[in-house]
Amino acid sequence: MAVHQVQVFQLGIETQFNRLTDREKRYAHHMARAAWLGTRVILRQVSPESCSIFDFIIELHRTCSGNWHSLIGPDVSGDDVQHFLTYAATFLSNIGNYYGSGDQKFIPAVNDTVLKKLADRSSVLGDLYKEISKSIAVRPPFNLGFPSETAQSSYYPGNTMSESDALMVSTILEQNRIFPENTRLQKSEDGTGFEVLIASVEHGDLTQFSLPNREGHVTLLKGDHSSNLQRVCDELTEASKHSANDLQKEVLRAYGESFRTGSLDTYRQSQRLWVQDKAPRVENIFGFVEPYRDPLGIRAEFEAVVAIADDSETRLLAKLVDNSAKFIRRLPWATPENDGKGPFEKSLFEPPDFSSIHALAYCSSIIFPGINLPNYNDIRQEDGFKNVIIANRMAVESQAEQYPFIEDSEAKQFKKRKFPAYYWWVVLHELFGHGTGRMMVESVDGTFNFDVKNPPVNPLTGNPISSWYKPGQTWTGQFGDLATTVDECRAELVGAYLMDDPELLEMLGFTETSDICATDLTYNLYLQLGVDGLRGLSNYNVQSAKWGQAHSRAHFAMLKCLLLDGGGVMTITHNKPKHSLTVRVDRSKIQTHGKPALEKMLLHLHMFRCTADVEGCRTYYEKLSAVEGEYIDWRETVLANKPPSLVFVQANTFLDGDNVMLKEYEPTIEGVITSWAERKV
Repeated sequence: MAVHQVQVFQLGIETQFNRLTDREKRYAHHMARAAWLGTRVILRQVSPESCSIFDFIIELHRTCSGNWHSLIGPDVSGDDVQHFLTYAATFLSNIGNYYGSGDQKFIPAVNDTVLKKLADRSSVLGDLYKEISKSIAVRPPFNLGFPSETAQSSYYPGNTMSESDALMVSTILEQNRIFPENTRLQKSEDGTGFEVLIASVEHGDLTQFSLPNREGHVTLLKGDHSSNLQRVCDELTEASKHSANDLQKEVLRAYGESFRTGSLDTYRQSQRLWVQDKAPRVENIFGFVEPYRDPLGIRAEFEAVVAIADDSETRLLAKLVDNSAKFIRRLPWATPENDGKGPFEKSLFEPPDFSSIHALAYCSSIIFPGINLPNYNDIRQEDGFKNVIIANRMAVESQAEQYPFIEDSEAKQFKKRKFPAYYWWVVLHELFGHGTGRMMVESVDGTFNFDVKNPPVNPLTGNPISSWYKPGQTWTGQFGDLATTVDECRAELVGAYLMDDPELLEMLGFTETSDICATDLTYNLYLQLGVDGLRGLSNYNVQSAKWGQAHSRAHFAMLKCLLLDGGGVMTITHNKPKHSLTVRVDRSKIQTHGKPALEKMLLHLHMFRCTADVEGCRTYYEKLSAVEGEYIDWRETVLANKPPSLVFVQANTFLDGDNVMLKEYEPTIEGVITSWAERKV
């Protein structure tokens, strides 16, 4: 049985936390509690067994008071305990038994006899063991995906949902202007209809819609995750008493109302308010946010982040924001009209709130180094958006063990430059990637946001555009399973495309005389594009021919673009017998061949997105992200070189009278488990 190796990193927060005032600490405490209390919502969204596995781990910790050595006995060896703890820490860090990045199921490296022996320690453990024994160590399912023989999805409880039925229900919901992000979908007990489970504290039937051309209904049912959302709301109410201003109170009120009633219209209102809360000392992100894990790409996982802003780190980001219009005019779709930005760009780039923040509580199946929200394009275009860089998460990238795909002679320099190259790529990805672009839209009242009698010219064809978003259509609704990966790929391309701009790099402190010079930084990024493209293959499932992670698919598509269209700027050498892959970049071809290849790909994705050209996008992107031939062989070598997965340990806060105490934990698997046991979620 394969043993999971892990790398444990602490998301340190003490220095930032100690800079807060007493009021800010109290606000941060209740917000962090609200965040962690969303854990069970996520567990329930991941797999049917996740909640019970979570309870098994926490109960086992309770029975031995965290003295794991005491579990060793005649039937349980020290290695058995270590293997189970590694599984437990991995499970807790991913909030479920599927990797947050890649969505692949992982199982404990201990046999059933050991689990059964551990379960003998209490009646609670015994009952939980009965619930998990058939699922904890079983594969298939291998990964998250549409219910099948090899995959499962808790967005579709019961695993009897066909993709065609799910799409039919989605159409009905879209026609009735019902947003799907906070829903799950199951068949009704009689099998003739469907139930849309809406996340809310309140219970009850909402309404019914008839199914087209057949008996049965789609029924909207409130009350999914009810008790967990009630606890979240209670903490948000407490946090509101210590908020910095009335705007924050309004944001929290809207969160609470949305979670109580299940109304995504109210949630959208919270996002309009949230983007107005500029540069708060304590930042937050709450809600059903990212649709990465839904195979249809529309239902979103709960996520909650509470973080503390770093003023000095944020100042440099503000300088970049102030100069943003200049660099937007250098993107491939820019033409002289619209102040040099062209018709496929917003006329006014509302400078977003861009902060460097340190996570105090990041409750999510995947901890991203950078975030750009909200995901609603109408809100982004009308009200703006926020960018955040999670600095204490970003710092881990340069410390973690990496794939060995760089030549030995370059490895030291690559590592030295990796953090700044990666940091600024993420910054540009969030600011100019997710922050740019203008959808061509026809509104419900029959108006257009472009001149429909004289439509703008599509730079790919030289002809006026012939498609756009019709009334009620959205980016995610139209592009479905492609939406997230194409969005991320486009953002990654924008960041990479700008990473050789001398003026931009000079503003960030990189010149030809700086410690890490500008051209070296760009060269490092291209090496990174190669490594990330190869790394992405680990999240491709050969059996189902499906990608497990949006970013991985994007990175591989970019690598293929450079290999096929980059005129030799990048080469990959594969030594199959030695299980080695080596990325090489020709410095002399970055400007002349690499950048034009990325530009062409970026322009294609941008235009597909702006003009709602789903068919064109699917044909183009599926071909570019297809894994066949030698790429299958590469994947085997990538898997053979996979470094230990990352596991994060985060702090907790506790009330001591009116004082808030912060507790950080050792970066060990035991530290991870103790931190979760003490959260009492």
